[in-house]
Amino acid sequence: MANATPRVTEIVMSADQRPLIAVTMGDPAGVGPEITAKALANPKIRAACRLAVVGDLRTMERAAGAVGVNVAAVDVDALDRGIDGIQVYDPWGRDLNDVPVGTVDARAGAAAAEAVIVATKLALDGRVAAIVTAPLNKAAINAAGYNYAGHTELLADLTDSPGARMLLVAPGLRVIHNSTHVSLREAIARVTRENVRHVIGLLDETLRRMAIREPRIAVCGLNPHAGEGGLFGDEDDAFIRPAIEDARKDGIDATGPEPGDTVFNRARDGAFDGVVAMYHDQGHVAVKVAGFFDGINVSVGLPIIRTSVDHGTAFDIAGQGIARADSMEMAIEIAATMAVSDGRPAAPETA
Repeated sequence: MANATPRVTEIVMSADQRPLIAVTMGDPAGVGPEITAKALANPKIRAACRLAVVGDLRTMERAAGAVGVNVAAVDVDALDRGIDGIQVYDPWGRDLNDVPVGTVDARAGAAAAEAVIVATKLALDGRVAAIVTAPLNKAAINAAGYNYAGHTELLADLTDSPGARMLLVAPGLRVIHNSTHVSLREAIARVTRENVRHVIGLLDETLRRMAIREPRIAVCGLNPHAGEGGLFGDEDDAFIRPAIEDARKDGIDATGPEPGDTVFNRARDGAFDGVVAMYHDQGHVAVKVAGFFDGINVSVGLPIIRTSVDHGTAFDIAGQGIARADSMEMAIEIAATMAVSDGRPAAPETA
């Protein structure tokens, strides 16, 4: 398609330019460790960036063994010292062998959340250029005492970024959300002029970091047919249209409000570089139809680069070695692209 997501493998860079990226292992009872191992075993991925897993060494040893890759434990001061195989930073030293695969377990939830917390600190401290997260389980992290709806909310808290949002990327589509993990009633309440203008700006900034020089942004309406001139609701004209006008005055190429039932197909055909969705399912359904296995999630509005797979822990197939790593590979590629675009390809020499 004319507007497909750029791949980092198209960028020519020497070895010393490759960004150092931390990958969190995800919930050890889910598919996170195995898709992480598969992705890091891919020579194309390893050629694009330098990688370190933040997680539990024994869990990663089991996952890596299934795909025939060596695993080496490293200290935080020894990250990226040319170690053969997958380097794992494990500051906990715990054994999760008795955590049953494919089940919600507070111990697994704690391990997943703590890996994100440590990786985020590495990024905030400049030790890594970006983080990529494998899936965690919301019930498991809440059972462990981490009361968040998901990665985005946890990362927003860790980085003091209340305006953080979720951007989904699939072949031919880039979709940011005005709201995500809230009820539909709450999602409607969050459609304000200020919120929509904020999200339009985040999308414009992020698309530029993804090597799109002059982003063309479509903004979805909230109601069917974008309200049909007030026939199906007045939120589109009262809040969304003024936000678009504000963005255009600031030099952003934004159009809308566009009917949600047609705009995503137009974007896939190349009419737009990105779309602002008003709520979770409006954007997620379109992205998952466009690329169920290789869609990814990019957190925007954070002081760090963070990308993630756009799927869950897949407890039903965990531990079987059949989970596909397409989404994880794409998440790593996009993180590397953004790190190079930001001009922070390498960690400090001591790292």
